[in-house]
Amino acid sequence: MASEPEEVTAKQVDQTETPLESLASICTVLAIGLFVMTFVFQNYEIPSASMTQTLLIGDHVLVDRTSFAPPTKWAPFVHYRDVHRGDVIVFYKPNPETPDLFLVKRAIGIPGDRIHLRNGIVYLNGVEQNEPQAGKPSADGDPQHAYNPYRDDFPDVPPGPMESGEVTASWALDLPNHIQNGDLVVPPGMVFAMGDNRTESLDGRYWGFVPRQNIVGRPLFVYWSFETPADQIEKTSMGDRLSFMAHILIHFFDETRWRRTFHIIR
Repeated sequence: MASEPEEVTAKQVDQTETPLESLASICTVLAIGLFVMTFVFQNYEIPSASMTQTLLIGDHVLVDRTSFAPPTKWAPFVHYRDVHRGDVIVFYKPNPETPDLFLVKRAIGIPGDRIHLRNGIVYLNGVEQNEPQAGKPSADGDPQHAYNPYRDDFPDVPPGPMESGEVTASWALDLPNHIQNGDLVVPPGMVFAMGDNRTESLDGRYWGFVPRQNIVGRPLFVYWSFETPADQIEKTSMGDRLSFMAHILIHFFDETRWRRTFHIIR
């Protein structure tokens, strides 16, 4: 007589995640995100017009913090390299009065380079540079863009009354030590940087060289750009900030520069 098949009852497994497991998952994601945004990438907002046309006020950029960092054995897969001429760099301003201020400029000279400007045009190691993105003095009647001997023939003309309050006292004293035959010579461990909007940029001409260790990374692309007033950086009160945040919420769609989304920075 054939035996009846043995009935097998499947045990139901409870796959519901416990609150503790959910919390652990969230903490893991946050920890990974915090690590990436602290040590790999970081976002910055462009507050001034010193890099126009390359970067606009209100551009929000993603910055690569690894390429210029010192190589480490625990991350051999990361591509490291030194700063090249022409790189757009993010760095701490070399000024003891504002040690936590980040700036974005373009690296013009690296150690050993000889630099001078003539009528706003950069000469690097004796060769005139073709910089279509760089703003130059003009005769359009705007005093901001008019020829300025110190700014546009740097370092041939010493700082004068027009530069009072703009050239730091330490740089005014140190500048002559780095001039040879009319050229500024970049010393070891330093980078000379200027903004692309040369007539409106308070850059290395006014405060000196950027120590290599001050450089934190390079901006990769614009992930969001919002039309922002030029004087917004000066509005630091809580009321002004809340007012501008409300303005962003109201005008997010019509004042976002959509064409600049994912704009690659070169």
